[in-house]
Formats: sequence, C-alpha cells, structure tokens
Amino acid sequence: MSDLLDPNVFAAVIADRRFAAAAAIALVSGAARGFSGFGSAMIYVPLVAAVYEPRIATATMVLIDLVCAFPLALRAVPDCSREVIPISLAAAVAVPVGTWVLLVADPVMLRWIIAGVVIVLLAVLATGWRYHGRPGLPATLGVGFLSGLGSGAVQIAGPPVILYWLGGAGQAAFVRANLMVYFTFIDVIGCVAYFRQGLFTREVVVLSVLLALPFILAMVAGVRWFGIASERAFRRVAYAIIAVSALISLPIFDRLLR
Repeated sequence: MSDLLDPNVFAAVIADRRFAAAAAIALVSGAARGFSGFGSAMIYVPLVAAVYEPRIATATMVLIDLVCAFPLALRAVPDCSREVIPISLAAAVAVPVGTWVLLVADPVMLRWIIAGVVIVLLAVLATGWRYHGRPGLPATLGVGFLSGLGSGAVQIAGPPVILYWLGGAGQAAFVRANLMVYFTFIDVIGCVAYFRQGLFTREVVVLSVLLALPFILAMVAGVRWFGIASERAFRRVAYAIIAVSALISLPIFDRLLR
C-alpha cells in the first residue's frame, strides 16, 4: 500500500507523454457515459489500448467504472427484477474465459478485434434494432455469457444486455435498475479475475486513480448537458464519438496516438 502512495509513482505516470492522451480519452468517455448512459467502454478501451495496450486499457476501465457505478447500483437494487440474477451468473462464468483471451491473444490482433466488435455493435445500436423475443431462461443465459465474455476480454459488456433488455416489455425504470446492478456485478467479477491474473500492477492502479478524476468530472458534466438538449441529439453525438474512436484506435493510426 505504501508503494501506491509514493508520489514518485504518480509523478512517473503523469510524466509519461501517453498520459495526456489517456486523460483526454477519459474526459470524452466520461462525458459520453453522463449524457447517453452508456458507451464509455466503447470509447475508452479501443483508444487507451492504442495509447498503451489492451491489458492496461481493460484493467483501468474496470476499476474506474466500478468506482463510478457502485453508489448508483446500491440505490437501484430494490428496483431491479429477478431476471438480473441468471444473466449475472452466466456472465460471471464467462468473465474468466474472456480474461484468458485477453492474456493469450496477440495485443495488436486484439486491438483489431476490439475495434471491429465496437463498430459492429455500434451499427446494431444505431439502427435501433432490439431483441423482441420472449425473454426465456436459455436466451437470458446466452446473453449473459456473451456479455461476460466481452467484459473479460475487452471490458465491453453492454451492447448484448442493452439490446436484450430494451427490447423486452419491462418498464424503463426496471430496465435501468437492471443495467446498473448488472454492470456493477460484472465489474466486481472482472476485478477478481484481473486481480488473480496479476493485471492490477502498481502503475495500473495509479493510472486508474489519475484517470478516474477527469472521467468522473466529465460524467457529472455530461449528466447536466443531458438536460439542455434532447436525448436523441446526445445519442447521435455519442454514436459519432464511438465510431471515430474505434477507427482512430486501429493500429494503422498509431502515429496519431503515440
């Protein structure tokens, strides 16, 4: 613990020329979370993976997201439905599998995969398509497993469950509560899996603390901005930012970010 409080470690992380780019990315992704309610990982992970590497991007994202989401999730527990239990358990099984993929995959190849997945899922979200089938147990478990796999590998767990729950007949309040509780649960499982694999190095923890500050400030600002313009306009901006982020994060553009 004393090492984490060493000012020299903080100074070294800040002095790294990559930190400024990462802080800017945290600002943009935090603002997107604030005004659209989702999309922070889809912006943050591809770009920070390009600035540093996929392991650092995913490890810092799960720490930052857990700190930001935990208080809101506690408030949402009384409002969530029972459906969050099986989908969370299925995701918990898949998170270690995704973490294994993160550890063994070639970093450059994984970056290509991350960018490709983000673009495909963004296209699905932007079209407005939703799952309208009956939410039976097999479908619920399948969505949970797919989401957990994406969470463990690239910290992108949202699109499968967002498409699944928004397409159902549940009230908006229950859907929102389900998402808050589910994402926080996945973050906790992800932290355990990443810790066991040694992904939370001293530098990663310090970088997470430093990047959490602009992320939280931008998220609060994003919430306030949401009251100024329409939700539709903000979501269009969020989609555009995510798309540009995914494209810029491709390895062919590394000179722009490093």
